[in-house]
Amino acid sequence: MMQIWGRVNSVNVQKVLWCCDELGLVYERFDAGMEFGRTDEPSYRAMNPNGRIPTIMDEDFVLWESNSILRYLAMQYGKEATLYPVDARLRAAIDRWLDWSLSTLQPAERPVFWGMVRTPPHERDMASIAAEAKKVAVLWGIVDAHLVGRDFLEGAGFSLADIVLGAYARRWFGLEGIERPPLHNLARWYEGLGSRSGFVKFVAPTLT
Repeated sequence: MMQIWGRVNSVNVQKVLWCCDELGLVYERFDAGMEFGRTDEPSYRAMNPNGRIPTIMDEDFVLWESNSILRYLAMQYGKEATLYPVDARLRAAIDRWLDWSLSTLQPAERPVFWGMVRTPPHERDMASIAAEAKKVAVLWGIVDAHLVGRDFLEGAGFSLADIVLGAYARRWFGLEGIERPPLHNLARWYEGLGSRSGFVKFVAPTLT
């Protein structure tokens, strides 16, 4: 049975668990990271020298980096290649969103999420958080423009791109106390994700 290490309130772990649900995979998950520790233990560092989450072990194959894990799971177990199509151009289009999420979206989103969710109210720098939220809104505006006339981010069906950006969109739409501009295409797309069981089980729960 495949093993997954990581706490369920990590967006990077949520992406992997959602993907597993889409693929109907059976696995065993172990809490790791933040209050659960384990990531500095020698046994964990032997699997993932970065001490980060998630990490998976599929038989004797160990893999870390969440988006690499998503690609592996889709290629290894996606029998019809729907999550990660084999067409070179479509796959590259999906890959750009996976890369963009790590290079651009996550660094911008992180201070807003941590400021509003993982910082006690009396310690929050609301002026700084509001300024950072405006930067994130610009990025979501890029996605909103891309979604004009589209039900999914790339191609005619749900893909890894929707999983990755959908997990981050939960953090954007789920935060209270920040201003969000009206992005109607983004909201429509995000609403559509709410019917997927992996989203409901792993992404929709209360942000912590």
